[in-house]
Amino acid sequence: MAINLDKVTLDKSTPSVSLAKSGDRQGTMRVNLNWTARAAMPDKGFLAKLKATVTPSIDLDLGAMYELADGTKGVVQALGNSFGALNEPPFIHLDGDDRSGNNTAGENLHINLADITKFRRILIFAFIYQGVPNWSQANGVVTLFPTSGPQIEIELGSADDQAISCAIAMLECNGRELTVTREVRYIRGGQQEIDQAYGFGMEWTAGSK
Repeated sequence: MAINLDKVTLDKSTPSVSLAKSGDRQGTMRVNLNWTARAAMPDKGFLAKLKATVTPSIDLDLGAMYELADGTKGVVQALGNSFGALNEPPFIHLDGDDRSGNNTAGENLHINLADITKFRRILIFAFIYQGVPNWSQANGVVTLFPTSGPQIEIELGSADDQAISCAIAMLECNGRELTVTREVRYIRGGQQEIDQAYGFGMEWTAGSK
């Protein structure tokens, strides 16, 4: 079987990979989330049209919880208009909010990796802001595009359709190396429950967008 040197897929057998080392000439890495807006409907004619009218679109949002090396903690997400910043803390920026799943570019986080020692950890996550939880039909895929090295792909498989959130990947820096580890952990709750699962210890209030 041919090995694709341009892409690494993280799965249960290969859950982690080195992303960058201190001193590397890394630039801004893009983290992309793409998904299917509606469940596939094999029926034709009137029944298909009926299903289309009653099946809600999924508004799947991409976000990141972070802990910087100085202990600063926070979240970058569309909810609450917390879009972050690229060239100042938290060095993470969300470029927009795709509410339909029809945008071919999906949703994108940008992470400034010029100095990886500024980070302690970054948790990439997605949650369903609107629509019935249907991860198994959303076919979500997250892809990391570093400026040096192969792209890294994580499929949101083993779905739990009673969950509204999914912790996708954890980026961790030990001061010398930045690694990314596949999580794909479905959580039956929102951001506060994600926080509790990973011990960030932040204060949460209701938000909107």
